[in-house]
Amino acid sequence: MNSDKVSASVLVVEDDENISQVLSFMLERQGYSVTHLADGRAAAAHIISAAPPGLVLLDVMLPFVDGFELVRLIREQAAWSAVPVLMLTAKNTERDTVRALDAGANDYVIKPFQPNELLARVRRCLPVPA
Repeated sequence: MNSDKVSASVLVVEDDENISQVLSFMLERQGYSVTHLADGRAAAAHIISAAPPGLVLLDVMLPFVDGFELVRLIREQAAWSAVPVLMLTAKNTERDTVRALDAGANDYVIKPFQPNELLARVRRCLPVPA
């Protein structure tokens, strides 16, 4: 990947089918390309083997491998280490927020999220493609 041009792709790791469809629809309407994975095991394999996206939207509570472990894995991969990670979760305690940020997340959004706020947070990390 050319370092001058950040990939306008977003990896969405979300096990709730309705939420993943809403996220994909919202992001694709903004011009991002979206890859969706529905569980932590598939996401871990993808992180280890695939080229990094421009941004990762990551659920915390996932089957097999949770979002906290996936953030650590992302930060351990040289090619992925600088990819912004925005975590989405229904867990809204301060302890969970601190744990996510300490694990390496760039931002943390509580579900249910407001679509325009989420898109603004995405744009902060990854500008809308031209």
